Formats: sequence, structure tokens, C-alpha cells
Amino acid sequence: DKVLMELIEPYELRAAKLREFLEDVKPSLRYDIVPLADPYGPSVTDPDLQCLVVSEETRRGGEAVNKKRRENGLPELALHEILLMKDPDHRQNEEEKISSSSLRQRLLGTLLRPPRPDPALPSRPYVIGLTGGTGSGKTSIAKLLGHLGAFLIDADKLGHAVYVPGGPAYEQVVATFGAEILNEDGTINRKVLGAKVFGNQERLKSLTDIVWPEMARMVKEQIGEAGAQGKAVCVLDAAVLLE
Repeated sequence: DKVLMELIEPYELRAAKLREFLEDVKPSLRYDIVPLADPYGPSVTDPDLQCLVVSEETRRGGEAVNKKRRENGLPELALHEILLMKDPDHRQNEEEKISSSSLRQRLLGTLLRPPRPDPALPSRPYVIGLTGGTGSGKTSIAKLLGHLGAFLIDADKLGHAVYVPGGPAYEQVVATFGAEILNEDGTINRKVLGAKVFGNQERLKSLTDIVWPEMARMVKEQIGEAGAQGKAVCVLDAAVLLE
């Protein structure tokens, strides 16, 4: 029932923070950190356990553990309940208790640290990569940044440009996939081409090996154009940016 479940930190990070906390509280403490594959974990099977620390919101879970232990012929655990601190800055759509997820929600859109200077990169324009699947809102965000003065590079438009007759990838794509991908006017039929590579990783790689390097070159040209126009920020909108 978490409000911000997508912001819950990965298990490895949470376990590391717990280990740091335990060592800080009492370095001589002996402990095991065990990932839970079900709601109970070892609490209902380990005969050596004696106590379970619960909070106000997890007390019912502790009682359910003791019920399972009784069913398994094990002694009940002592339930030590701790109170939860309420979040004085709680906002709508945040967890009610103090939560690292709520903290990260508040940090969204803020600069956590100033950009590190990299002598290998030009100082201007500052290039921001904008990526995500179809319908994730890339276009809307790009438009907002464009209204703020950013130079926009739409990788989808560049992707169309590489296929046009006379475009940088046109001849090689036709030579690789055959004249049957062409319309009567000599343009590449993207649907026919798509059908040829859909579900075939080898053919898809043949296509991307032709197209992506040309798109990357065009992106670099556009970034150079942004710099020539004196733009401080350049936004690259690309669905497969990382790939």
C-alpha cells in the first residue's frame, strides 16, 4: 500500500544502510541480514528467534507471525513495538510517516550537485539527454524546455531524415534490404522495412548498425549548430538514447 512504491530503494542499497546502522549502534552486535521472498521470511521457521521488533503499522504483521509460529509448533515471539514519528512536512501524495521515498519525491527536479567540469567536453552548449518510451511525456517536456530557450534536437525527425532519398543511410539500407522496401516514388516504405526486421534480432542489428551511426553524426552536427547560435542548453529527445 505504499504511495511512492516506485521510489523504494533497491534491496542491496537498503541492506547496506541497515548494516551501517547496526555497526554504528553496536559494533560487537552479531546479525544476519536476510532477503525476504515472502511476507514472513525466517520469522516463522527459525526456532532460535525470541523477539520481533514491530512498529505501530506492522504490529498486525507481528501477530500474524506468532499465529504461524503456533501452527508450526514454535514458541511465540515477544513483540517489541516502537512508535512512528509523524512527518511534520507531509504533503498530499506522500507517505504519512517520515520516509526516504517522500524525501526523494521532494528532490525531483532539483539539482543535487553542480555539474562537474569535464575538460573533454565543450563548456557550451550543455547537452541534456531526454529519453523514455512512447507516451512517457518526452515531447511535452522538450516543448517546455524549448519555451525556456533550449535548443531542441528531435532524434525521431533525424531518424526520418536518414532514410530519405539522398540521405546518409538511404543507399546502404536499400542495398542491404532490397528494392522491395521502396515505394513507387523511390522513398523507403518504413512499414515494409519494419516488417523485415521485426522479431529478427540479426536483421534489426544490421539496420541499426547502418542508421544509428549516421544519426549520431547528425546529432553532433545539430549540437554544433546550437553552439553556433549561442545556445547555452541543448536537449536531445531520443527514445533509444542509451542504446
